[in-house]
Amino acid sequence: MENSPVFTLIHSFTPVELRDVRKFLQSPFFNQRQDIIDLFEALAANQAPEKTALWSQLYPGTAFDDQKLRLLMSYLHRLLEQYLTTKEAAAEPLDHQLRLVVAYRKRGMANAFERAYKTLERRLEAQTLRNVNYHDNRYLLKWEAHQLANTLNPNDVSRLLELSEEVEVIYLAQKLRLICLLAAHGAVYQSDFQIDRQVEVLARAEQKQFAEVPAIALNLHCYRMLCNPDEEVHFLRFKTLLFEQAGRFYDEEMHGFYILAINYCVRQINAGVSRFYREALELYKEALSKAYLLENGVLSRFTYHNVVAAGLQTGELDWVRYFINEYKNQLEKRYRESSFSFNLARLEYAQRNYGFVLELLQKANYRDPLLNLAAKTLLLKTYYDLGEHELLQSHLDAMRNYVHRKRVLGYHRSNYLNIIRYTEKLTQLHRSDRKAIAALKNAVEQETVLTEKAFFQNVLHVMQ
Repeated sequence: MENSPVFTLIHSFTPVELRDVRKFLQSPFFNQRQDIIDLFEALAANQAPEKTALWSQLYPGTAFDDQKLRLLMSYLHRLLEQYLTTKEAAAEPLDHQLRLVVAYRKRGMANAFERAYKTLERRLEAQTLRNVNYHDNRYLLKWEAHQLANTLNPNDVSRLLELSEEVEVIYLAQKLRLICLLAAHGAVYQSDFQIDRQVEVLARAEQKQFAEVPAIALNLHCYRMLCNPDEEVHFLRFKTLLFEQAGRFYDEEMHGFYILAINYCVRQINAGVSRFYREALELYKEALSKAYLLENGVLSRFTYHNVVAAGLQTGELDWVRYFINEYKNQLEKRYRESSFSFNLARLEYAQRNYGFVLELLQKANYRDPLLNLAAKTLLLKTYYDLGEHELLQSHLDAMRNYVHRKRVLGYHRSNYLNIIRYTEKLTQLHRSDRKAIAALKNAVEQETVLTEKAFFQNVLHVMQ
């Protein structure tokens, strides 16, 4: 029962949605059966009801009928899906107005059509959105005007030219979006796939009448950034457009654009261009201020960690402390305390408040293996900085055993074993042995799998 589509859907609803569904099911326009309402309440209240018990609750004193129960559940599921579509339609008031325009046109009510048409036209232009959806609505509105005009005067084809231009904008914007996503995929997986007619689309999009349309321009500069990573001017132009186009695209669309820009910064950082930490942080700040990085009010724990990392690298420690505390409650509940304590410990380590680091890390329970190892690495660095070599060696032994026990680490295993190995080599060095220090520094610099390379390089630099 708990794996049935209707049960899964019901338990995906928020408390507010459950309240709205009850109102929906109680409306005679949508539903006139009390057993449907009873079934909904039974499934919403029970975590995993047995079919026979559910039947007895719905139809006490009658013989169990599996087919009838299945049909009832199927009918409820269709109604709940209708609720979802109704809810989505209500979230788009312009779509509702467009349906009204269509309805008046079909009824041949020219005056009412004209009023509804002009109302929608004003609302469409008054809104800030200038994404593909905006152009879709413009096309549909002009198509309705053509439909009515053609009925009254079959020789009037003036609006077809406008429709043709709108279609081309929609086509170019949609095609460019796909080209950008494929380019982003290629940057990560080293593929060279191309969308059909890609060269023609790019050439057409770069023409003046299209290149300045927001729905095209943002995708066009995104593509240039992705395909010309060494030419920073494309990234800077794309970032400028991102900041300028706030409100002109859906939050979900802006989320995708910001992630692509941030990923570009990450690739530059991985290539050794450290100034992109500041660029990434600037993007994070702007996206956070507009709530673009939240999904259903939740901030990904990975984004939380990455924002802190960028802030620490740029030295904006006061802002990092603000961020850690301000966005704690936006984290998914099951990761909230562990992510909060770990990132606060990172900040305290950066400020050399070692006592707080030890307190935070020793009390926290990190169930996620990678977060656990990140915390162990931070504790390792703290012990080293404090000169607690006996504690450090004991910690390294326990950490090595943990790495060997966890089979799910994959390629991360090599990184953490290297961190342990180089830390042990550090503790065995004598400051007077310049040759050994130089050799270890060279080995660290040549190591390809070592996330804490900067830590080892700084320590060895001081030793020299």
